[in-house]
Amino acid sequence: MLDQVGEPVAAVIAEQGCMNWQKSSGYNARAGEGGMSRYKRIIGDTLHVHSRPAQRVEAEIAVHGFSRMLALGRPESVRAA
Repeated sequence: MLDQVGEPVAAVIAEQGCMNWQKSSGYNARAGEGGMSRYKRIIGDTLHVHSRPAQRVEAEIAVHGFSRMLALGRPESVRAA
């Protein structure tokens, strides 16, 4: 992981580029962990059915509901003239 305590993030991004900064800082991993944390907090961390096909359906329904909740909370951008 990139030690960013002494170096401003903007300078590192300008030097390495945004994608390289994300890889070196672990940004994407943290974003994924945050997403899973939100999912588990809202939906729960266990499945309630036992068979694999039913678990898949349960997970798909949960993800659809979670995505819908996120979409409802996201502002709709309108370009100003």
